[in-house]
Amino acid sequence: MMPALSVAPMMDVTDRHFRYLIRQLTRHTLLYTEMVVGQALVHGDRDRFLAYDPCEHPIALQLGGDDPKMLADCAVMAEDRGFDEVNLNVGCPSSRVQAGRFGVVLMRDPDRVARVVEAMKAQVSVPVTVKHRIGLDELDQYDHMKGFVDRVALAGADRFTVHARKAWTKGLSPKQNRNVPPLQYDLVYRLKAERPDLVIEINGGIVSPEAAQDHLDHVDAVMIGRGARDDPYGFATADQRLFGSPAPVVTREAVARAMMGYLDRALADPYVKPHHVTRHLAPLFAGQPGAKAWRRRLAEDAARGPEAIERALAARQLPEPLKRSSSSRNRKLKVVSEP
Repeated sequence: MMPALSVAPMMDVTDRHFRYLIRQLTRHTLLYTEMVVGQALVHGDRDRFLAYDPCEHPIALQLGGDDPKMLADCAVMAEDRGFDEVNLNVGCPSSRVQAGRFGVVLMRDPDRVARVVEAMKAQVSVPVTVKHRIGLDELDQYDHMKGFVDRVALAGADRFTVHARKAWTKGLSPKQNRNVPPLQYDLVYRLKAERPDLVIEINGGIVSPEAAQDHLDHVDAVMIGRGARDDPYGFATADQRLFGSPAPVVTREAVARAMMGYLDRALADPYVKPHHVTRHLAPLFAGQPGAKAWRRRLAEDAARGPEAIERALAARQLPEPLKRSSSSRNRKLKVVSEP
């Protein structure tokens, strides 16, 4: 059974250090790698691309590309390394991805996507899933999306994760494509209602497990993206809310201390620098007293490694320094003239 909650694959965010952090907060949420281009995996440093800690299960590898044979080979590598799922990116609108003829532009070619899924399914036993948009450019009608899903479903896709925004391939940056096109959750709900036998996951603008609960009345699963990056501690109640776990909710301090031990071990890798880990910890105390002092100390002391986390914990307990008011700073003696 596929998890009801996942953290979206995000470039420059969902590396193995971030995933380890999220796993300290939720044991059951599905985690994703950053997107890995098929050619990079076949011809590049696959040990680096496929590295993860055993505690990260369940974990999915997201692939980018359009070559059925190459992506099938990549899927085999993923299964051999123990990944629990292989996902195909059909949603990224960046110009670089478009130039490689993959990402969201593949929604124009559902037959190609179907051939990729069929090729991967023929080689692996783990789920093969697809992440896509509700449409792109002029192909933005509900029937366009439904036709795409129906064709790829025939190829055996195990789940469709639908970003509930269309994408513009020209005129908007990837960042703008995450915010400017309006969210249309109703189209994803309709897809599930009309295709009840398919596993449908919704994505886009959902920032917390608490917010995910309402969507689960309409779809099978919810994917959260930037909300996980901006407020990772929001996932501290995910297991209790969505998976029925009786385990107590972990504290922020406990998570920070767990990351101290992780950072100490991670630094045994000469390619890992302390800030690779500490940058993900900056929002751990978002909205809490001392959050600014925590962030500042982490940034200033990152080179100290695990000690930086200890010092940041101590810094947030200190009272904020008294700030002199502008009126007191600018106060000057007044000379009163005799009348």
